Amino acid sequence: MEFTRQGRLFRVVRFDPSHRQLLLRSDAVAVDRTTTVVEVHIGHVELMLLKPIYRDGLHIRRASPAEFAELRERHGLEADAAGWTWMIERYGGSFVVGGQPAWRETEYPPADRELLFDFTKPWPPGYPAQWGIVE
Repeated sequence: MEFTRQGRLFRVVRFDPSHRQLLLRSDAVAVDRTTTVVEVHIGHVELMLLKPIYRDGLHIRRASPAEFAELRERHGLEADAAGWTWMIERYGGSFVVGGQPAWRETEYPPADRELLFDFTKPWPPGYPAQWGIVE
């Protein structure tokens, strides 16, 4: 399963190098006419090439064999990294070598600006939410 949210502004909001965790987020904004908050978490990050902002959304999927071959040659990746290389955009460019991306999406009051991937809090929350993993 791929993860696609087109037409939304996503930004890198956190990278914790000691825990190797990446968090991308899209807030609800009037310009995009969106009403939900979406976060994508990728753990066990080994290597990444990212933009700080994705103005037209995300399309997270496994790298194709041709994409992986190019990335392997360019970045010296091991062959077994093929199963853990995720393209972030529909037409390539950005990628992450890491664990399975997980996503969470919810519509909740703007006063509740906490992160959806706050692992100190229980999930699912007390408000309507959707979530999943990219396979």
